[in-house]
Amino acid sequence: MKKEFVKGMRHGVPIMLGYLSVSFGFGVLCIQQNLSILAAVGISVTNLTSAGQVAGVGVIAAGGSLIEMILCQLVINLRYSLMSLSLSQKLDPSFNLMHRLFVGYGITDEIFAVASSQTEPLKPSYMYGLILTPFLGWSTGTLLGAIAGDIMPASVTAALALMLYGMFIAIIIPPAKKNHKVLVVILIAAALSVIMHYLLPMISGGFAIIIAAVISSVIGALIFPASEQERGEAAE
Repeated sequence: MKKEFVKGMRHGVPIMLGYLSVSFGFGVLCIQQNLSILAAVGISVTNLTSAGQVAGVGVIAAGGSLIEMILCQLVINLRYSLMSLSLSQKLDPSFNLMHRLFVGYGITDEIFAVASSQTEPLKPSYMYGLILTPFLGWSTGTLLGAIAGDIMPASVTAALALMLYGMFIAIIIPPAKKNHKVLVVILIAAALSVIMHYLLPMISGGFAIIIAAVISSVIGALIFPASEQERGEAAE
């Protein structure tokens, strides 16, 4: 268990470093919206999702209702349900309900990408380690950003927000270079996302991600069906 936990922490270090800079900008944003340092850190600790947190702060700043907040978070974070369902196929038999609930809290885009790339079954200790380091990076970055407050100019804060997307691209590029099937699915998802953004603006960003992920995955499965060898390895 200790070996798997340390392995997970080691795999989470790159995510932690990326989160540290991105969450710094979020901490600054909270202070600019007249939230306290405690509130900023509390949001990061209880809601581990960059897009959801930024949108939530907007609702708070606008004096929105709890219903608005619930719907906002549901739409933006619904994609994590798909990620959790996908990872459930790779879980070790030792994953009981309690482990699933705790790990479900820490599923983010980057943690999902790293976890899904593992060839061995995912053990609870590995997932806890993989979640812990990014969690510490995100919370610490938020704290430092909130303390810095209004010292950082708005242009720097906006630039820091781009770090999350750059980090995610860095995660998906290596497997795409090794496997052309992965590259094709990524390109299909990107194309669908662009189409919905410009031609179907009525679809929210959260639902657009879900639609693009599902359709690209289905097309990929139809174009590149798993071979008998791959099915045998998945069954094992």
